[in-house]
Amino acid sequence: MYGYDQNPGAQQQYTHPPQQPQQQPMGGPGTGGYGEQPLYPEPSPPSLGDAVRAFTTGSLSAEDFQQIFATSKVYCPRGDNPGFLALHNTQQPVIPMFSTLKELRRYAGKESKYFVITGAEVIDLLPTGYGFVLDMEGDHRMVFDAKAVEQMVDFAMRRMYG
Repeated sequence: MYGYDQNPGAQQQYTHPPQQPQQQPMGGPGTGGYGEQPLYPEPSPPSLGDAVRAFTTGSLSAEDFQQIFATSKVYCPRGDNPGFLALHNTQQPVIPMFSTLKELRRYAGKESKYFVITGAEVIDLLPTGYGFVLDMEGDHRMVFDAKAVEQMVDFAMRRMYG
């Protein structure tokens, strides 16, 4: 019984709840019960930097790269106004983007402003007619022109909607 005594003739007094014995999680200690670290953690997906290196060396397919890109964080330099910063001194306007904060800092300096979005958001928000450069100052720089971006959008739509 919890709370007050339910006997009508007895004086109302608070009674302590009965103590429950401590129980081990199912399977005993250290077997991956709720809230515990699993014994064999899931392997982490490749980083965007790893995917860039693998794709540029030909050891990763375009489809696999796009799947990794879609879920990865992308670091973008920014100005005082919201939105992407574009480079217009190229054949087509491109937007510099980086796979890591370290790569962005190498390009734009330690005190530069930036924002972080996913690759899927990049594909969704990139203005029509623009391409992007991934890891511009890196060892494995990748340039995606506007046509390549359109193909990435088509791939994302087919994957999402069939």
